[in-house]
Amino acid sequence: MSNEMFHLAQVNIFHLIEPLDSDRLADFVAAIDSVNSAAESAPGFIWRLKSEEGNADSLNAFEWDMGDCAGILTNMSVWTSFETLKDFVHSPLHLEVLRKKRNWSFKVAEATTALWWIPAGSIPTIQDAESRVINLRRNGPSATAFDLSKKFDFLTVKSD
Repeated sequence: MSNEMFHLAQVNIFHLIEPLDSDRLADFVAAIDSVNSAAESAPGFIWRLKSEEGNADSLNAFEWDMGDCAGILTNMSVWTSFETLKDFVHSPLHLEVLRKKRNWSFKVAEATTALWWIPAGSIPTIQDAESRVINLRRNGPSATAFDLSKKFDFLTVKSD
């Protein structure tokens, strides 16, 4: 079984301190297009969740997790490998935005990022992403859902 049979799906969610159109989030919103463009041109990138407008900020996802935040911003993408995703996450542009995360997003104690293997050529749904985050929160890292700190190999994925 080769890794060409599986790709890595990822979702991360952000619990916004204020609405996206607020002054406090202006710098973050201004950086979204450049980060998305960098992701799309990064080695190993395959797909990202977006609306017809080109962003995912108008999509309804993870509403059950809102609590007292001003909204949930969802980022979901597919990559050829764990390593290509990790390389992008640690790229200078992405890290620069993440360093300022506390200015626009609440810190959440539970998992807000989940990774999982999907058959090559398939696209994950928002429901897939929500179930993986829930699974990670309930059961911890496993082949079903994990994060960047603990990789599970695609060989551990069971065929349905």
